[in-house]
Amino acid sequence: MNIRHFSQLPKPYLAYPKVIQGLIFKKPKGEKVLPQVEYVVDSFQVDPKHLKAYNEVCGFKNNGYIPAIYLAVLSQSLQMHMMTQEAFPFAILGLVHIRNQVKQYRKVGVNEQLSLSCKFGELKPHDKGVQFDYITTAKVGNDVVVESLTTYLARQKTAGGAGAKSAETQTPEYKLAAQWDVSENTGRRYALTSGDFNLIHIHAVTAKAFGFKQAIAHGMWSKARALSNLNLPDAYEADVGFKLPIYLPSQVEFLTAEQGQNTEFLIRSAKNQKPHVTGTVKAL
Repeated sequence: MNIRHFSQLPKPYLAYPKVIQGLIFKKPKGEKVLPQVEYVVDSFQVDPKHLKAYNEVCGFKNNGYIPAIYLAVLSQSLQMHMMTQEAFPFAILGLVHIRNQVKQYRKVGVNEQLSLSCKFGELKPHDKGVQFDYITTAKVGNDVVVESLTTYLARQKTAGGAGAKSAETQTPEYKLAAQWDVSENTGRRYALTSGDFNLIHIHAVTAKAFGFKQAIAHGMWSKARALSNLNLPDAYEADVGFKLPIYLPSQVEFLTAEQGQNTEFLIRSAKNQKPHVTGTVKAL
């Protein structure tokens, strides 16, 4: 495992020229192997102004603490550079974000000194191709305070039946908690704080170039919007699966179901009740 150290978080936009190159120069065929590398930002403090802007877009309160998902979002700049600086075997713009899990072991103050690391997990079969994880760890000193698992799907032709089938579960008894009008500019507003300027999120014109009828909301925005509407414990795990895209603009419903110490939640279309995001929050 090669470890590359950074004195600060790299700027996401510096990776975009190589992302565009990926549209022109195709990845070589053959066995797909993920780089054995870990990127580490040794020490940094969160920018309070940037955090405030993020909180405003996602709905979090400015209460002196850092939402765990915000640290997962910061790690995306490391992910972008890992995909463009290393021998990454997939076309970046073809990846589909299908799952995100965040674990917060304690509340993290805005003024705390942090380190942030990111590495690849294993390649696994999926019924629509192959999937892999980014594993992110945030520490204060030697103590792990937040961990995140981000799962991407690389679409490929498969022989069928390669992916593990999830067990059928009983549908929670959801209750409507809120209804949101998701504005057309949500993707652009979120991009300015997350650094994720993927063209499918920015405008209907650019989204159509990639096969979408309209721009779609970032998955990590929709998860953050859901978490900001829940009473989160000091230590918790929040796991979501991304289903159908939220087109911009849209009207969506936010539903919750309490199951013991766990909270199940669902974001669905107000028009046809089709699911956009399903998730669970568990107290640790």
